[in-house]
Amino acid sequence: MLKLIVLGLGAILVAWIGIGLVLEAAFAPKTLRGEMVSIGERRLRLVCEGPESGPLVWLEAGAFGFSADFADLQAALAQEGFRACAYDRAGLGFSDPGPRPRDSAAIVTDLERLMAEAGVTRPAILVGHSMGGQHVRLFAVRHPERVAGIVLVDAATPEAVEISMVRRFVDTFGRLSQAVAGLTSAGLAKPLFFLGDRIGLSGPAVREKQAAFVSGRHARNAANEAAHWLESAAMTRAAGRLDPAWPVAVVTAGESARISDSAWAAARLAPVEASVAGSYAAVPEAGHATILSHRHNGEIVSAVKRVAAAL
Repeated sequence: MLKLIVLGLGAILVAWIGIGLVLEAAFAPKTLRGEMVSIGERRLRLVCEGPESGPLVWLEAGAFGFSADFADLQAALAQEGFRACAYDRAGLGFSDPGPRPRDSAAIVTDLERLMAEAGVTRPAILVGHSMGGQHVRLFAVRHPERVAGIVLVDAATPEAVEISMVRRFVDTFGRLSQAVAGLTSAGLAKPLFFLGDRIGLSGPAVREKQAAFVSGRHARNAANEAAHWLESAAMTRAAGRLDPAWPVAVVTAGESARISDSAWAAARLAPVEASVAGSYAAVPEAGHATILSHRHNGEIVSAVKRVAAAL
């Protein structure tokens, strides 16, 4: 009897994974937006939209995110005359994997090489979502000559991990990410293909997001980034703070941080208060992911415009 149960469960598992493989083969994108840029022995995908002469906006995704996350935002920025560029970090989305650990130092080094190979030399408004805000800050401190301004979208500052609640979250998130990577690598997530877009995107980026959601490679590399969040925060803090002369805008999802006296709210507002041209806005109806969608990203566009106007 036990043998029959085991065989039955095995058959169900095989069928489950098989269905997922069929869905992935049928609906994963056959062509990709953007271009593959060689940074030596590896390639990173770069997607730029908007007039080449427009003010440059560089977009850095959060944990488990990649260029598809910003597709709606890029379209909105392009309509306002900005040149908006997003990319897939090493091993995420459709970029080649890179050497480990995937901490902020490795990520920023890749970004430096990508910009050099793509011929990006002019200052940019750096936009970081979630954990991407940490990478943006390290890049900015390393390359102040390339910074026109900063926009942090529902982003955690590297100082925030000194708050016990945030530190516990980061630690738990890192361990859960490893578990998710294991299950995804085993193919167990593939039948959930259509659940991959939790942002609410539109157009071809939806399929890109869904394909990455069931990709074991994407999950493993994203989990490695998450596992080094605390170390990345420490190296970013050690590198220094943002220049107060840079215009900085912070946009958060949900309730306004200004009506809270918590340490978390203070950490989110700190970059604004440290800047001589800081601004803050909340999007009460948006979530941490959906703030990037076409339904809720209007405040991010406004923040980019405020930063550009302050230059």
